[in-house]
Amino acid sequence: MSRIHGRQGLAGWLFMSPAIIGLGVFMVAPIALALWVSFRDWSGLTPLGASEPAGAANYADLLTDSSVVRGDFAKSLRNNLYYVLGVVPAQTFLAFLLALVVNARLLKGRTFFRTAFYFPSVTSSIAVAFIFIFLFSPTGVVNTVLSAVLPGKVDLVWLDDSDGLLHLLLRAVGVDAAPGALRGEFMDLSWWDWLSGPSVALSSVMILATWTTTGTFMLMFLAGLQNVPEELEEAASIDGASPRQRFFRITLPLLKPTLFLVLTLGIIGTWQVFDQVYAMTSGGPQKTTLTPAYLIYREGFQNSAMGRAAAIAFVVLVIILVFTGVQRLVLRKER
Repeated sequence: MSRIHGRQGLAGWLFMSPAIIGLGVFMVAPIALALWVSFRDWSGLTPLGASEPAGAANYADLLTDSSVVRGDFAKSLRNNLYYVLGVVPAQTFLAFLLALVVNARLLKGRTFFRTAFYFPSVTSSIAVAFIFIFLFSPTGVVNTVLSAVLPGKVDLVWLDDSDGLLHLLLRAVGVDAAPGALRGEFMDLSWWDWLSGPSVALSSVMILATWTTTGTFMLMFLAGLQNVPEELEEAASIDGASPRQRFFRITLPLLKPTLFLVLTLGIIGTWQVFDQVYAMTSGGPQKTTLTPAYLIYREGFQNSAMGRAAAIAFVVLVIILVFTGVQRLVLRKER
């Protein structure tokens, strides 16, 4: 291939320079500055130049030194891990299902349904959070509907219940305390607490997140479905392939790039959840809805520990990269 040189190369760099400068100023420079701050002892209330070097102390507070900070960080990781495992599969499955529905040729009013399903995604997350607070209140719609369906009156305080779902299931079969094998600790949190499952309060936040994000991913799947060549579907139909065979042998394989995009964005978004937690629970009850993003806010703006907050951000970045890499390997092996 011929190389671009001379005036052509200069013109190309001139045209690219606004984007490069924008990325450098608003992305690369802030990331580099945050990484530097993570190795400093800075309260955020004084000039950054007056901060003191902290070495790896901020990371040690989170990962190695036994303290309340490490315990809170462990709780935030546990909560967010259950959040990811619950929200990402749910929103991906529902988005794909809705995309299949609104892509059906026989469906009347497809434009209306596409708009209706997408509408929650463009609504203010804080406004939706306050609506869900009323829905999940003791006298809210959720308890009213459950009371009408189930025997007895349901007066569950959803957003103030710290019991883990797995602990509740075990309690129902008579297991009230941790077995001997689960009495050890990891990062100042017992294995029994690690395996508690999402709390009732966190489950309410997960339902809200699934409802508000499904519409966006539905549009992505819809775009992928509309890019499937009709010629392949018709050829397979002529060859005698059933609708089920066409779906699993043609449609799904061609949607793998879209599936990778949806899963990647879903993982990134769920590990950054903040606004719903801030509006609905503020990390409670008993820190069972505390997430790394909310912990960053608390450490940086409430506890004046900006260095530790930056360290949390970079630990979460590594976690996101690991999840994305594993997901990429899994999807690649299935090709």
